[in-house]
Amino acid sequence: MIGIINYGAGNIFSLTAALDRLGLQYGMVNTEAELQAYSHIIIPGVGHAGAAMQKLRATGLVEPICKLTKPVLGICVGMQLLTAHSEEGDSELLGIVPLNTRLFDKSLGIKIPHMGWNTVQHQNNLLFDGVDEFAQFYFVHSYFIEYKPIFDIASVTYGNRFSAAINRDNFYGVQFHPEKSGAAGEQLLKNFSNIN
Repeated sequence: MIGIINYGAGNIFSLTAALDRLGLQYGMVNTEAELQAYSHIIIPGVGHAGAAMQKLRATGLVEPICKLTKPVLGICVGMQLLTAHSEEGDSELLGIVPLNTRLFDKSLGIKIPHMGWNTVQHQNNLLFDGVDEFAQFYFVHSYFIEYKPIFDIASVTYGNRFSAAINRDNFYGVQFHPEKSGAAGEQLLKNFSNIN
């Protein structure tokens, strides 16, 4: 059963609608004790990474999340929260994955935010099992996670190459919105629910 971190910084409705379509059971996590009731944890997130981190700190869940050994998936800003630092608000984040979240460079001639469908180059990872190698996912973001092959399990080029998905131990993150990415996104959510 999937627990969704309910800290007031995520688009819960579209995520729960996707989980409903897949027949995956879920509940909301508001306290440390509730973390233990679920086999898998999702950290959603939209908006400002610094503000999201402040809201997460206010829940008292930061330390318990960092100690989790069960599968955890960060989505969009939820993925950025897994990194060490964001240029958005000059914010210290969870630091689970030693990467930085940076602002796209307008001088590269790109529009900010990066919004819409993009082909994701993914590697052989349980999260992408059965996902077509040319699958497209839906993105909406102005900040990106720097590309580092050691943690990167999927990448996209938009101005520069960045990590579309990362993995360190039991922690996974996707910059795109699987809940808004059609069949490929639903396959990814299903895959996550099956990771032990």
